[in-house]
Amino acid sequence: MTQNVLITGGAGFIGAHLVRRLLDAGHRVHLVDNFARGVDDPTLATLLARDGVSFSRTDCLDTRAVAALPLDFNVIVHLAAIVGVVHVTQQPYRVMVDNSNLLSNLIEHARRQRHLRRLMFASTSEVYAGTLEHFGLSIPTPESTPVALPDLARPRTSYMLSKLVGEALCHYSGLPITVFRPHNVYGPRMGSAHVVPELLKRAYDARDGDVLTVASVDQTRSFCYIDDAVEMLSRMMDSPDCAGQTLNLGTERPEVTIADVANICMAVVGRNLRIEPRPAPAGSPARRAPDMTRTAALTGYVSRISLREGIERTFDWYRRNVFENAGITAH
Repeated sequence: MTQNVLITGGAGFIGAHLVRRLLDAGHRVHLVDNFARGVDDPTLATLLARDGVSFSRTDCLDTRAVAALPLDFNVIVHLAAIVGVVHVTQQPYRVMVDNSNLLSNLIEHARRQRHLRRLMFASTSEVYAGTLEHFGLSIPTPESTPVALPDLARPRTSYMLSKLVGEALCHYSGLPITVFRPHNVYGPRMGSAHVVPELLKRAYDARDGDVLTVASVDQTRSFCYIDDAVEMLSRMMDSPDCAGQTLNLGTERPEVTIADVANICMAVVGRNLRIEPRPAPAGSPARRAPDMTRTAALTGYVSRISLREGIERTFDWYRRNVFENAGITAH
């Protein structure tokens, strides 16, 4: 069934990949973005040239601008949010207020839709941070894990708290909703300030025998390649069984150390480098991996792309589009 889909933050990392997946499936997609994080690059231009896609430069904090969007959407995917260490640590009040207002505006617009089937809200794996800090956390982590709050005076808390408030707003809205919590999704066009593209870039710029400094070498994560993530999202969107659910979005296994990731990046780039460990950033969890049992049962899908293959695909894109010609990439 062809659906009309609105994606906020559609010029960003997950948004652009999701657009491609939905267009390939025959859906019609309207992107909105104010380019606070997304970028107007050749990848976006190629997407916008396809049939079935449209775009408006809209700030979703602008209530009137959101109200002026069309009323014929079947699905709204809300990806727009203020994120990033700089914003979270320096402007925690703005992060809390703006992220809540962004969602509130979209909920009100969702209520005006004539044929809405689903509002999908991007939360975060950070919602588990307080539980880990105070009580410990089962790994892999199921969505049913009780949520505890970190120190509310700590600026880093603002982002996860804005997403928890968002989850509550969705459940209280009375709309058909699906909340998804991304876990370490990576791939082409995700920006440079993330562990995989950052390690690839530094390995690419290095010479054999150089030192590669790596923070958090002993911490573990499970990484989800973007194509697997958007396949899950597409199935969540289409499945009636996913309505009303809060679902992890990610890959359960393998759980690897950051040192393992660095070694794969060096091998993919073709560099023989020596890893020099650096301390983990404050507040960074020692382990993170989602329990994907519920998502797999409801969508019929589990991740298929290995970490090595995903990093190879990511490097190929960054090498051609960023490393060799100083191109831009979404944040």
